Amino acid sequence: MKAKAMTPQERSLMMANEPIPKLIFKMALPTIIAFLITSIYSLADTYFISQIPGDTTNQLAAVQVNSSLDQLIMMCGSLFAIGANSYIARLLGQGNQKKASQVLSTAFFSAFSVGLLFAVFGSIFMVPMVRLLGSTPEAEQHSISYATYILVAAPFMASNFVMNQCLRSEGSATLSMIGIGSGGIINCILDPFFVLAKGDALFGGLIEMPFGLGMGVAGASLATAISKIISFAILIYPYVFRKSVLKLSVRMIHYSKDIIGQIVSVGSSSMFRSGLAVVSSMLLTNLIKMKLFASMESMDPNALQAVIGVGNRIMMFPFSVILGFGSGFQPVAGYNWGAKKYDRVLESYRYASKVAIIGSLVMCGVLMATADGMIGLFAQENEQMQRYGVVCIIMQCIAMPIHAWVAVVNMLCAGLGKAKNALILSTARQGSCFIPILLPMIYFFGANGIASVQAVADILSMALAIPIAISVMKLVKTEMGKNNLLVNE
Repeated sequence: MKAKAMTPQERSLMMANEPIPKLIFKMALPTIIAFLITSIYSLADTYFISQIPGDTTNQLAAVQVNSSLDQLIMMCGSLFAIGANSYIARLLGQGNQKKASQVLSTAFFSAFSVGLLFAVFGSIFMVPMVRLLGSTPEAEQHSISYATYILVAAPFMASNFVMNQCLRSEGSATLSMIGIGSGGIINCILDPFFVLAKGDALFGGLIEMPFGLGMGVAGASLATAISKIISFAILIYPYVFRKSVLKLSVRMIHYSKDIIGQIVSVGSSSMFRSGLAVVSSMLLTNLIKMKLFASMESMDPNALQAVIGVGNRIMMFPFSVILGFGSGFQPVAGYNWGAKKYDRVLESYRYASKVAIIGSLVMCGVLMATADGMIGLFAQENEQMQRYGVVCIIMQCIAMPIHAWVAVVNMLCAGLGKAKNALILSTARQGSCFIPILLPMIYFFGANGIASVQAVADILSMALAIPIAISVMKLVKTEMGKNNLLVNE
């Protein structure tokens, strides 16, 4: 592996002295690339499934139902990963490398263990699980097929999240990108051969598969599971062969009050965010399935579940850029807060906010102009999928600049260890601003309400972010003033 981690001295010099725009870009770019590759293979799963002759809509619906399963597994790792990332960045800013390694080891082995428990119990209670997630009777067997292989990979997926976050917190974003990106590329390569059978057509009949296993939705799941295990092997490589700043070892597991408190206090915001994403997705899929209101009587529930899944996967591209950029900004803010370089914290926030908003506006324009054509790749002549998929994309594009700025404020709070504020913002998008409006949106607007509910929730989250941003900025400026007085004395 050619990429190697920086020494602690090199990292300290970079984080404390390199110009903020260059530093955030350097930290963010590998993560953005890794997230974009993840988005590509997620969309590749969906695309190749949409090309299966026959029962396509039900299989796409099964993928959307199982998006909640992915979120559940992410929840297993996110508690430990996000909390560890924030604490490690601050500890390295203070020069405490030994304790940072204890945080990493504790988070990694805890995430793997929780993922393993999830895999065991999820496999035992498979049928009630997919029904609870919102699967219709027509899509149930497809949902089970998809969930089977994902559960096998659950421990690796949970611990990958920890290694990915912690490599970035120590300044090794390129190593993180290689691990996540390589798995994504392998997934894209495996997908067509696992999902499709010999002779199946691709790209409007331009290409025929020369060979394939014809596993359908189960093949997409198997390809994903293999890619996650390969990513695990790549991500753990620098720790096993001592090519990282931090050390990963069973002997360094340390369940102290300080470490657990810091991990849980900051990581709980991400865990609750993932948990609320699961609850929101389950509510949405089950409400679609039950067709409670007269406005839903003409809907095909499987088609609507499928198109919401397709729309969300398309929107993963701009969201990946936003999340990757924010993930590059977070350790910069956290390190400089720990190092008491408050002027750099303030500068990094202002720069990140400006770039996130401008960048999201550019991405919005491209997506809105191409929404109809992108949905058409998956809809396969299904009128409901085409119509409501376009609504889903356009509405989320309108709300995207707000979502981008709120994400930056959320990352700032997490980086500075302001757990309460991070929790409020991270749970707003698919929790406090989403769940209360779900039933009214469906009742008054039917399928258009289902397609638009996420965008409306994103807009509402701004009301929470504004006062939090003001209070955190006031704190940073106060600490900066105190520090300047000490320097002058």
